Amino acid sequence: MMEESKLMCFQKRYLMDCVKRGDTLPLQCHPTSSKEPAPPAPAFSPPVCQPSRLPAKPHLRPAKVCQAGDAYTREKFKPRARRDLEKEKQRLQNVLATGKDVVEHKVKQTLVQTKEEEIPEPDRFEELVNEVQERSKFLAEMEALGQGKKYRSIVLTEISQKMREMEIIDKKRSEEMREIMTKDFPGGNKS
Repeated sequence: MMEESKLMCFQKRYLMDCVKRGDTLPLQCHPTSSKEPAPPAPAFSPPVCQPSRLPAKPHLRPAKVCQAGDAYTREKFKPRARRDLEKEKQRLQNVLATGKDVVEHKVKQTLVQTKEEEIPEPDRFEELVNEVQERSKFLAEMEALGQGKKYRSIVLTEISQKMREMEIIDKKRSEEMREIMTKDFPGGNKS
């Protein structure tokens, strides 16, 4: 096998010595020296921590060395404006001109108005329709589960109450519409 691999005499001798000693065969056999070269250093290796030796005497730095460093320098204070100075100027001008702080009152009023406009009043009639539908669905589910007898009278009573309230609302709305129609068309149809 050694002859087939075309090894040099030095390499053959080195391998035979390893076999005689009972050592493991090397993975690489270098052709020119008996020393094995040191493995190449990895591309990134963390530094090896070596225990530091403490000096016999504690090392104290002189005061001049300490003062020469940045330990005694303080950061300079840089004030920043906490409020918008332009707004403050406008407010002061308004106060001096009119005697009132007009800008803030207008802003508060517009904010209140927009909030009221954004939240429409829920229609009670629509709420009642939704509640009736929910109760009828609930009753259908209970009947599908075999519990219909238990809940039927309660749910039907609630539905009838909601329907009665819906009729009252409907009557009020129709009366209001009649009044509006009679005001707009005084000589119109009164039936």
